[in-house]
This record gives sequence, structure tokens and C-alpha cells, in this order.
Amino acid sequence: MALITLVAGARPNFMKIAPIIHQLLACKDSYPNLSYRLVHTGQHYDQKMSGDFFEQLHIPSPDINLGAGGGSQAEQTAAVMLAFEKELLAHRPDLVIVVGDVTSTLACTITAKKLLIDVAHVEGGIRSGDMTMPEEINRIVTDSITDHFFTTSKLASDNLSSYGVSEERIHFVGNTMIDTLITHRPRFTKPSGEVFERLEKGKYFVLTMHRPANVDQQEKLKAMIEAIINGTEGLPVIFPVHPRTSSSMKETGISYPSLYLVDPLGYLEFNYLVENAFAVITDSGGITEEASVMNVPCMTLRDNTERPETITLGTNELVGTNPDNLRPYLQKLMKGEWKSYQGIPLWDGNAAKRIVNKIIELYLTRRNH
Repeated sequence: MALITLVAGARPNFMKIAPIIHQLLACKDSYPNLSYRLVHTGQHYDQKMSGDFFEQLHIPSPDINLGAGGGSQAEQTAAVMLAFEKELLAHRPDLVIVVGDVTSTLACTITAKKLLIDVAHVEGGIRSGDMTMPEEINRIVTDSITDHFFTTSKLASDNLSSYGVSEERIHFVGNTMIDTLITHRPRFTKPSGEVFERLEKGKYFVLTMHRPANVDQQEKLKAMIEAIINGTEGLPVIFPVHPRTSSSMKETGISYPSLYLVDPLGYLEFNYLVENAFAVITDSGGITEEASVMNVPCMTLRDNTERPETITLGTNELVGTNPDNLRPYLQKLMKGEWKSYQGIPLWDGNAAKRIVNKIIELYLTRRNH
């Protein structure tokens, strides 16, 4: 028997873990002694940020929700660790799988390793080099104690090798988030509402911003929005507003005729918007991956990225956090001179299959010999 505990806590996690669950379920008949438990840490507790994803991505309900949402990062980390320890003691697995780089990833890895349970990190090895990002700290700590790494790129694998991780623990499998994108792309759904009804395909921008460097200083936020509006030449800019950004926007009183603030969208609705957009402007790493694979021009409002393959082979460009940097990129886009998607190795929809095959090899086949 092999019991796998899958951990998901925040919105990006669900997209990464869904194909692994589907693959484990597909193997049920061939490997009846392989089972899993899905643990939702509750890090994202808003319905649009979490609940809708289970329904839209056809993920079975979690076996347990730890209910550890809210509070500061330290409080959240502590709440996840306390609750996850009880879960592991009640249902001790052979392997814990964590994904991405959120607080839950770090907290559950530490908890499992202190109980001497193996951990595999999906999306291990990626680095931005920016220690001001909580995610970077989460990645470094998680990868320093993880047993197996499922990497999205050769560069991520090389990063791990350079830290002294042995080759047999590094598994280059591709990107499970792209598995989800490819699976559900035929089901993308136009959001309902008057704003969306008026949009013309390829004649609007999608904007997302949530990082502290962009949204916490009101003057900076104001200047960035102004630069975006000035460079988009009157085309609609659709901005699904992250809860973090909503209060800052209200306080600044930012308002433009072509800027549309909308509520957070479900996965199928948001990606419909991206697929049909003229371009995307974002500070999210995951969106740069999805936009690249859908061949939609993408500009990242960050000074660094842990996903350089979206720049070298994708449609993404690193603009930076200075609003003045945007103009030349938007001018290039408006002239029709943007680059096209070149194809990123193993981003082919089969990453989860490779992951589950490797888990079977490590925790069933080898163990039985």
C-alpha cells in the first residue's frame, strides 16, 4: 500500500494539483494499492479564490479542510502547521506532495519532514533571486528539505543540481498548470455581465496586480494605472481586482472611462478573457505561463521572474515595477511587433502522467522488489 497526501491551499495550487488527482484516479484499477488524501489548508477562503475551483476543475471535495485562512504570514504558517500535524498523525502517508510556493507549501513541508515523512515538491527549483518576495523564501526553505523534485524546466533542474541535489531526486516532468489549461481550454466560458458583453475579441487588455511592490503604495499604484491607460490607446482594460488591491484602489479614487474593475473571476471565465485578449499586463508568474501557451502577448510588472522560459520561449517580457518602463513595450505591441510562442519543452499536457508514473516507480514498484 502507498498513501499519498496532496496539499493545496491557495488559488494557483488547485490548477497544479487537479491533473495529479485525475491521473491518480485514472490509475485506480491498475494500482488499487495506491490511494490519496486531499488536504485543503484553507489558506484562500474566499469562494471565488478557492471554492469555485473544485467545481470548475472537477476536483473531488477535499478529505479535510484545515481552515487555516486569515492572519499574518506567521499566524497562517503556524495555523497550517498545527492543523497539518494532526492530519498526518491521524492518517500517516508514505509521501506528501506540495505544489508551488505559497505559505501552505512551506508549512506542510516542514511539518511532514519533522515527522520523518517524505515530501515531493511539484514546481521545485524555480528561483527569482528576489529575497523580498515571501514566495522566494518559501521556495528556498521547501527545496532545502524536500526528498523529490518535479521540475517544470531544465533551468529549475539545473538550479537544484547546483545546490547539490542528487540527480536521482530531480525529475523534469513539465508543468501541471499547463496540463489543466490544455484539458479545460475547450470549456472556457465568457463571463456574464454587461462589461463582458461589449468586449470584442482581441480588442481589450487584461490587467492583474496584487504584489505589495505594485499595490501597497498608493502613489505608485496610481502612476502604474495611469501609464497603462495612456499606453493602451483607449482600448478597454479589464482589471479583476484581487482583495488585496481593492482597498488601495478605492482610497486612491482612480477612475478612467476605459478601466473596468471587476470582481475576481473563476478559472474558466478568467482564462476565456486571457485567451481572447489583445494582451495581458500582470505581476503574476502563473498567468505568464498560461498567456505564453495561448500565444497572447504578456507584460510582467516585476523586476525579476522565476519563470525565464516564458521570456526566452514564451510571449512574456519583463517590464519592471517602474511605470515609465511600460511605454516602449506598449508601443511595440501596438505596432504589431510582439514575439510569438516558440514552445516550451514538456509543457504538453502530460506532466501529471509523468509525476504519477514516477511516484508508482518510487513508492510501489521499487518498494515491492
